Amino acid sequence: MEKAKAKQKSYCDSNIKEEKINGVTYTIPKSEAYQHGIVAGNISTIIHYGLSKGSLVFTGNLDYRYHPAVNDDYVVPDVLVVHDRKNLRDTYYCGIPKFVVEIVSPATVLHDRKDKLKIYQEADVQEYWIISSMERSVEIYYLVAGRYVLQDCYILQDDSEEDYYNADQVITLREFPNISLTLAEIFENRD
Repeated sequence: MEKAKAKQKSYCDSNIKEEKINGVTYTIPKSEAYQHGIVAGNISTIIHYGLSKGSLVFTGNLDYRYHPAVNDDYVVPDVLVVHDRKNLRDTYYCGIPKFVVEIVSPATVLHDRKDKLKIYQEADVQEYWIISSMERSVEIYYLVAGRYVLQDCYILQDDSEEDYYNADQVITLREFPNISLTLAEIFENRD
């Protein structure tokens, strides 16, 4: 029983996740801020209810193998939409998602903006969002002619007395036009 408790404590206290890029395994610190999980949950919940039957949304718990025919490299997106179950395996997905979200933290911001952006771009992921739960910002990239183009960028201003109030700004997923979120919904309960 003592060993089971020790293993459970070790697992629960673990503050890292791993990703394998170009054959090198990287230890990525998990976000220490609970806001990270709230934002990912807000997005995945709204997407879940708008997806067509057969599509699934995963929140930070499914590896994405982006070159399965070449190697076993993988990343772990914060939000991943799977629309073709034939490429879903027990612990990973090896198809081409149409939508991915990464929520940056101080420890992962460069990795998400540089390394993962390049990975998703080369894998033909059609829509990639980079979100900062701390800054309450959303960057939306669309794949255009094989390269990501920054389509929109928002910083939530939820004080209705301010000139740049935008909490009710609607954002529609390009690949899933029946799914829309507002900035307020993305960052709901973040505080």
